[in-house]
Amino acid sequence: MIDKTKIMLSAKELELVCNTDWILTKHIIIEKVIELFTAMLASMQQQTASQKNNLPVEVFIKDPKISRGENYLQLPYVMLDYPRYFEKQNTLAIRTFFWWGNFFSINMQLSGDIKTKATPNLIAAFLQLQQNDYWVCVNNNPWQHYFEENNYVPLQKVTIEQFDLMLNRELFIKIGKKISIKHWENVALFVENSFEEMILLLKN
Repeated sequence: MIDKTKIMLSAKELELVCNTDWILTKHIIIEKVIELFTAMLASMQQQTASQKNNLPVEVFIKDPKISRGENYLQLPYVMLDYPRYFEKQNTLAIRTFFWWGNFFSINMQLSGDIKTKATPNLIAAFLQLQQNDYWVCVNNNPWQHYFEENNYVPLQKVTIEQFDLMLNRELFIKIGKKISIKHWENVALFVENSFEEMILLLKN
């Protein structure tokens, strides 16, 4: 016999399951995020086109991709990958990420020869990255996006010597920054400026 007490809904759960407005609104919001990412992608592509002769060829190999999902740490997300070059030995990816209830973020992940070539630029730009509120990944898993101390630490808490060690410790390097969803009106400019900063770090 089923124990009915184990499958009862709380008052809040019952209210939500009877209310279609919130889930329909959620779909509208996700579509607006996708529209926002599509508009930002056009600006990103203009920036890379203007720097074509100065950037690694890997920037232009793969087409951009916008993906959506329902369960990054149990919450919906949308992500834009551009550039998106993922190979066994080499990675060059800039990921713009929307995480429901949390933030928008943008991060750059490098590995292999691409990472090696970009390392001097990263070291030279250390103070700028500090001042512009960048974080550096300290996780050995490059596929996590949350900003907590076991995954990302702010560069403001890192010395240049420590940053140099981080660049050489793992097979990959990942830097990123975030902005609260509450600042929706500033997200496009935040991403545009951050993308430009990251692209400049890749210049040959």
